[in-house]
Amino acid sequence: MGLLSSWHFSLSPVVLPRFLLPSFRQLLLLGLLTGVMGLLYLLLVTGKGQYSWLREDRHIHTRLGRVPDMEATDTNNPNLNYGLVVDCGSSGSRVFVYTWPRHNGNPHELLDIKQMRDKHRKPVVMKIKPGISEYASTPDKASDYISPLLSFAAQHIPKNKHQETPLYILCTAGMRVLPESQQEALLEDLRTDIPVNFNFLFSDSHVEVISGKQEGVYAWIGINFVLGRFNHVEDEHGAVVEVQVPGSDQQETLVRKRTAGVLDMGGVSTQIAYEVPKTVSFASPQQEEIAKNLLAEFNLGCDAHRTEHVYRVYVSTFLGFGGNAARQRYEENLISTTQIQNKLLGQHQGESADSPILDPCLPADLQDEVGPQDQRVHLRGTGDFDRCRLLLQPFLNRTNDTNTSLNGVYQPPIDFTNSQFYGFSEFYYCTEDVLRMGGDYNSTKYSNAAKSYCATQWKTLKERFDRGLYASHADQHRLKYQCFKSAWMYEVLHSGFAFPAAYENLRTALLVYDKEVQWTLGAILYRTRFLPLRDIQQESLKGSHSHWHHGFSFMNNHYLFLACFLVVVLSILLYLLRLRRIHNRSTLLRGAPASVQWLEEGLASPDLPVTL
Repeated sequence: MGLLSSWHFSLSPVVLPRFLLPSFRQLLLLGLLTGVMGLLYLLLVTGKGQYSWLREDRHIHTRLGRVPDMEATDTNNPNLNYGLVVDCGSSGSRVFVYTWPRHNGNPHELLDIKQMRDKHRKPVVMKIKPGISEYASTPDKASDYISPLLSFAAQHIPKNKHQETPLYILCTAGMRVLPESQQEALLEDLRTDIPVNFNFLFSDSHVEVISGKQEGVYAWIGINFVLGRFNHVEDEHGAVVEVQVPGSDQQETLVRKRTAGVLDMGGVSTQIAYEVPKTVSFASPQQEEIAKNLLAEFNLGCDAHRTEHVYRVYVSTFLGFGGNAARQRYEENLISTTQIQNKLLGQHQGESADSPILDPCLPADLQDEVGPQDQRVHLRGTGDFDRCRLLLQPFLNRTNDTNTSLNGVYQPPIDFTNSQFYGFSEFYYCTEDVLRMGGDYNSTKYSNAAKSYCATQWKTLKERFDRGLYASHADQHRLKYQCFKSAWMYEVLHSGFAFPAAYENLRTALLVYDKEVQWTLGAILYRTRFLPLRDIQQESLKGSHSHWHHGFSFMNNHYLFLACFLVVVLSILLYLLRLRRIHNRSTLLRGAPASVQWLEEGLASPDLPVTL
């Protein structure tokens, strides 16, 4: 005890610095500061919300996911799932193999589906010709026709995964034109023979002829999935939109990431697809009935009761409005008009190269012949872009009805102040192949470049082509009809779909993040949307607190660190308080009587007189 008390009293005010003897107010301030630091740490590290750690991890993954997408698929990974989609088109059929890891158990998240890549990092895809519709007269050969595609896919997927790999065979334009009886005969042969020869997860509903509307919706889903527009994480830099949830009785509204619209112009048809965030009104019951066939409402989430992945999408396909089909309609009209005028006026315009019809939609001085052999019409280009646009406007078949586009078809209003569109196929080729301005679209720059191209002499254009000044895949057919297609694309966009000339949120593209996005990606994403339920249910079977335990295990390290930090700070505070108490007592003892000193110092008591 004597040693202990001498140690205590060796810490005198002379030896101790002032900061080791804080006042009560300073101690209180230090404690409050420590508490605030602990709270800030807790909020910043663990976040807020039930799935905050999953959202943060997912957000990082989506930003960095573009690099692993190009890596070879690890077929040795037992947690990897596979899926097949066969696209039976008009000119041929292709099989696409997709993969995705086990779902993370968060019902707010979609499956992370990617296209499978072989050991050379190339997409696992195979195409065969002709289209399946060529077997309409011999439907019993349909399964033999498809077999090479499925055998190819089976070689890339581990055998132990075959029976749990869903297979979808979806037929498009080529099959749609067949009589229903021939369609059904082909499909029935596939339903009967494929389960016998292959062990994939396949049922009767997995093979069908899909409509143009379905194909458009799948394409819209695939593109927005790759763009990350379905990942509803908090992103202060991302554009958002207020959505009135389809099907909700109370007109529920929510704010989520803005999706991208899709414009696609092929050789035969043109298609537009975009989300309609607000409930639409109709000018008449007839318009409402038409709109029902053009609006698709669907839930991409695995839980039908959650609304965060419910979408209302407008899709319309216009046959005859593709670049080549439009040119054919234009030439047919030119031939018939010329013949009528020649008969009425007794002229011979266009019947020889000496008296050609002047065509403002062809490059300057380009000579061409169109029409069947007995009705040949000679043309000479004048390269007048503005005149060409005016001549093409009647071919849009616009009407004076409100909320209509090409062919007078209903089109819901687009919020051009808060929207974004991607233009594919001819929208990209028209801007990039010759004009070399693909990407962000500017109507003024585009029209000026198109005017300049059209007015350039055909001889000069060919010289530039020979010097390799245009895109590598541009050919003389592109050079010849670039002027026409430039004008047609401009009119379809601005007169047909009524996009303002000042619209700045259109981007023309061939690839999305260096990948060609097929509608088949959207198809498998939609058709496997309920698969996460299996993983969520399996997680819940492990224990009623499995999700809580998962979150706790993640955050436990942070809480443990915080607890240790607080304990250390508290120990320091208690130690400082103890030092202060000792200091005060030592100061008091210097002026205290001896009778008190021997008590404090633990010395033996002196002899005291006792009076009896």
